[in-house]
Amino acid sequence: MATIAFIGLGNMGGPMAANLVKAGHSVAGFDLAAASCSAAKDDGVRIAQSARDAVAGAEIVLTMLPAGKHVVAVWSDIVPAMQAGALIVDCSTVDVESARRAHAIAAEAGLSSLDAPVSGGTVGARGATLTFMVGGAADAFAAGEPVLAQMGRRVVHCGDAGAGQAAKICNNMILGISMIGISEAFVLAEKLGLSHQALFDVASTSSGSCWALTTHCPVPGPVPTSAANNGYKPGFATDLMLKDLRLAQQAALSAGASTPLGAEAAALFGLFQAAGHGGDDYSGVINFLRGRS
Repeated sequence: MATIAFIGLGNMGGPMAANLVKAGHSVAGFDLAAASCSAAKDDGVRIAQSARDAVAGAEIVLTMLPAGKHVVAVWSDIVPAMQAGALIVDCSTVDVESARRAHAIAAEAGLSSLDAPVSGGTVGARGATLTFMVGGAADAFAAGEPVLAQMGRRVVHCGDAGAGQAAKICNNMILGISMIGISEAFVLAEKLGLSHQALFDVASTSSGSCWALTTHCPVPGPVPTSAANNGYKPGFATDLMLKDLRLAQQAALSAGASTPLGAEAAALFGLFQAAGHGGDDYSGVINFLRGRS
C-alpha cells in the first residue's frame, strides 16, 4: 500500500480520499475548509497542518481544486516539499494551459506528473465509479493507474501532458449540447401532446438515444434516478456545466476550432445561471426553455 497525500477535500476530493483509505492506503490530507477536513478525518484521513506538511514523505500526491490558478499556485507550493521519485496527479477540471504549466512545475523538480480530471460527479466519487481521463507520460500513467483505479471504474490514458483536460472539456461540451437538444425535444413533445414516457421509449431505443437522455432525463418519470425526480437538485450543477463549457470555448479560441453549438450551449447555460439557477442540476435547463425561469 502507498503513502498518499490528498490536497482538496471537498465534495469530490473528500470521498475520493476516503476510498483510498478504504483501499488500505495511508492518506494525509489538507483543505482550507475546516468542515471538509473534519469530514475527511472521520473517514480516516490524517489531517495535516498545511499542504506542504501533507505531502512530506508521500509517494503519490493528488490535488482536487476549483480552477487552474489554484492548481498552479498549490503545485508551486508543494512540489518543492515532495520527496524524490514521487508522482503528483491533478484531478481538477481546469484549462489545458494551466494543466501544462503544472506539468512543467513538476518536470522542473524532476517529478512525474499526470492531469487526470474525472467524470461521474459526487455519486461517482462516493461509489468509486468515476472515469479518469489522463494526460502525461506513459511511465507516469503506469505508476498512477493502479491508485486511480481504486477511486474509479475506468482509467483512460488520453495522451501527453494536458490531454486529460482536453478530453474532459470535449466530453462535457458534448454533454451540455446533448442536454439542450433533449430538453428542446421534450418541450416540443409537450406542445404536440406527446407524453414524456412515449418520447423516452422511442428516443432511448433509437437514433435519438444518448447518455444524457438515458441517465439524466430532464423530465420526471422515465429515469427514476434523474434529478428531475428530485426537484432538479444536483447531480451535476449548472455552475459546473457552465464552467466546463466556458473552458471548452477558451480552448476552442486558443486552438482556432469552430464550435458554434458549444458556444450556443455556453450562452444558454450562462443565461440559466444568471436567472438564479446555478445550483440547479443542469437538466433543469428544460424549465428555462419552457419559459419558466
